[in-house]
Amino acid sequence: MAVSTARHLLRVSDLTAAEIGDLLDLAVAMDADPAGWVDALRGHSVACYFAKPSTRTRVSFAAAAARLGMTAIVLRPDELQLGRGETIADTGRTLSSYCDAIVIRTFAQADVDELAAAASVPVINALTDDHHPCQALADVLTVRQEFGRLEGIRLAYVGDGNNVANSLLEAGARTGLDVVVACPPGYEPAVAGEVVHEPREAVRGAHAVYTDVWVSMGDEAEQQARDAAFRPYQVDETLLGLARPDAIFLHCLPAHRGQEVTAEVIDGPRSRVWAQAHNRESTEEALLYRLVSSAMSAS
Repeated sequence: MAVSTARHLLRVSDLTAAEIGDLLDLAVAMDADPAGWVDALRGHSVACYFAKPSTRTRVSFAAAAARLGMTAIVLRPDELQLGRGETIADTGRTLSSYCDAIVIRTFAQADVDELAAAASVPVINALTDDHHPCQALADVLTVRQEFGRLEGIRLAYVGDGNNVANSLLEAGARTGLDVVVACPPGYEPAVAGEVVHEPREAVRGAHAVYTDVWVSMGDEAEQQARDAAFRPYQVDETLLGLARPDAIFLHCLPAHRGQEVTAEVIDGPRSRVWAQAHNRESTEEALLYRLVSSAMSAS
């Protein structure tokens, strides 16, 4: 956790197993009763800073805030003084005086850490190059909804050992979800965990098979090399067929059909990517509610 008076979510490991379970339970309750928390945080606001393009994260956080009665103030780099040399820390101190939480989607994890250290309100990492904790919360909720538990469930992540893989490994360590990553040599995740280089080894007997794009934002210059390295890691019907008969397919989106996954898989009966995307809103609503309510109680 960052040195601050507020509680933040900078990576999945900032949460205990009990806190993850509580967030998932609350997310399920909120999804079942969308109007049940409408006035919970009315009159409060959340600053949403997006240095990277976004569809699901931007819209789901705005929708989650609206369901709580909050005002979401969405900001781009060209709309702030950051582009003219103001520091991340000064921005965090200023936004803390106006808003009750800060959501940030950016490149460097160090920027999120610096923001959280300076902010006096909760800071939520909505994606960096190193971590994607909000996605992981939606992912584990999707798996739990499908199989009724996380303990003893095997999730095979096939592809780049990126921010999504890092957060999944941390989520697995906290919840008992058995996460194994299959990636080419040189593309391993930064978080410790089970890593193999043969996709069939990872997928065999898995309950869930997960993949992500081969070229993440900021890696565009490596397009050709990555296409070559990851081609054997495409999730197609043959690879998915090595998983359990009841296995599901997951993808954090956006997807590139014909690259990391075939259309037959992502659009097929085992795909749960739309439930997964849907779960972003309810898990983020639960996260906002818990962090902001806790900060208000402590003040």
